[in-house]
Amino acid sequence: MTLVQLEYIVAVDTYRSFVAAAEKCCVTQPTLSMQIQKLEESIGARIFNRSRQPVVPTELGVEIIKQARIVLNESRKINELVQLENGELEGELRIGVIPTIAPYLLPRVLGGFMQKFPKLQLQIWEYTTDKIVEQLKLGLLDCGVLSTPVYGQPLTERPMFYEPFVAYLSAKSALVDKREVTADDVLSDKLWLLTEGHCMRGQVLNICQRKRSMEPHGTFEYNTGSVETLKRMVDSNSGATILPELSVADFDEDHLARVRYFKAPEPVREISLVTTQNFLKKVAIDALEKEIIASVPKKFRSKKQKHVMEID
Repeated sequence: MTLVQLEYIVAVDTYRSFVAAAEKCCVTQPTLSMQIQKLEESIGARIFNRSRQPVVPTELGVEIIKQARIVLNESRKINELVQLENGELEGELRIGVIPTIAPYLLPRVLGGFMQKFPKLQLQIWEYTTDKIVEQLKLGLLDCGVLSTPVYGQPLTERPMFYEPFVAYLSAKSALVDKREVTADDVLSDKLWLLTEGHCMRGQVLNICQRKRSMEPHGTFEYNTGSVETLKRMVDSNSGATILPELSVADFDEDHLARVRYFKAPEPVREISLVTTQNFLKKVAIDALEKEIIASVPKKFRSKKQKHVMEID
């Protein structure tokens, strides 16, 4: 049994294809298949059911692959020990970030982080929460920046800050005369929402204490996957939307005049750095966490007089 063979079975499990796995491992498909067959012969057990497409592991194969991932992770920590001793961060750091935080947080973080660690190659993907969780489990991401808690997942969540939600109003809205708003105030106006699949949608619905039936009748729903689109729809039409506070940081005076904070306890979302429980690249991930926390306003770091919104 070799580490290379373990890498091959993990790749096949990840991509559910011998051809795709061979391509990702930079070997020919016959070479990969032969090595996996040798591994199966040496342990006396079938790891994959080759009669099905896409390829799936056998019942025993599932457990073998799970153990293979642990072995490979532990072996890779040797390089991390060397890096730690040398005081340098090298290699790749693969990060998944939800779209409702990425464009507002990353510009604050990446410049300084890359300057401090020039030999570290960052690979960043904007994914929904479900996609990031899936990619973390498969080992295709090293960490994720998510709104938490994410229930029912074998992940380690490291809360970094608590970002307030704010109401953003149309110039025509009857709420512009209020200094602060409540959930009932926002619910009385036309409400623009993110579409299904975005965790922030569930948080906004929880702020308004509404079911997905969109009651009471008479409210308005426009589904989009973009926070920027929500802003523009409010600007061009009537009504209101609920935004994370970082997304209004670059507003001009006219747009800021239509931002309203919620009465205490203000609704917030918990933003965490999420990893698997047996994660790699600890030094790099710790450095990223420190950089993110330093980049946000100090008031975000406390939960005092704040209500963390759950994700439906």
